Amino acid sequence: MAHGRLILLRHGETAWSLSGQHTGRTDIPLTADGEARARALAPMMATLHPAQVRCSPLSRARTTAARAGLTPTAIDDDLLEWDYGGWEGKTTADIRDELGDPEWTIWKGPIIPGEHSPGETPDDVAVRAARVIARCEPDIAAGRDCILVAHGHLLRILTATWLGLPAGDGRLWALDAGAVSILGFERDQHVISAWNLPGA
Repeated sequence: MAHGRLILLRHGETAWSLSGQHTGRTDIPLTADGEARARALAPMMATLHPAQVRCSPLSRARTTAARAGLTPTAIDDDLLEWDYGGWEGKTTADIRDELGDPEWTIWKGPIIPGEHSPGETPDDVAVRAARVIARCEPDIAAGRDCILVAHGHLLRILTATWLGLPAGDGRLWALDAGAVSILGFERDQHVISAWNLPGA
C-alpha cells in the first residue's frame, strides 16, 4: 500500500532571515527576493494534489503559500515558529556576546523569557510538531500528501519528530528560505525523501 508524504515548504526570505536574526513570533514580511522565490515554487506545487495544505498563521508563511499558488485548508497555530523568548530578534553572535559564551547555540543553550513571550525549549516545539503530524496521519495512511507551509526551525524539529529522533537533532540539517523538502517512507520506515529543493 502506498503511503502519502509530508511536503514541507519553508517561507521565503525576510530581512531577518537574511541577517540571521532569530525570528519567532515577530510578524515581518517577505523581501522582494523572498516573494520571487516563493513564486518560483508554483510550477512544482502545481504538480501536487494534496489532501491538506496547513499553514502557519504568520504573514511570511501565508504570503509564501499564496505566491506558490497554494490555498491553505487550515491555518494551524501549531506551525508557528519556535518561541525564542528573550532571544527574539537577536543573532547568534549577539547572544554569544551577551552571555560571554562563544559556543552557545539555540539548540543547546537556555531560552530566556522575553518581554511578551515565555520562550520554548526544542522539546516544547516537538510537542506541537507531533500534533501537526497526527492531523496529517489519516491522509498519509490513505496515500494522500499533505503540504506544511511554515518556518525553518519548526520544520527541522518536525522532521526530527517524523524520524523518531530527539528534537535537538533538527540542528543536523540546514533548511533554506523558500526551499521544499519531502518526508516519506522506505517501506514502513519514516525517511527524508528529498531535502532543501529550490524552486524553478
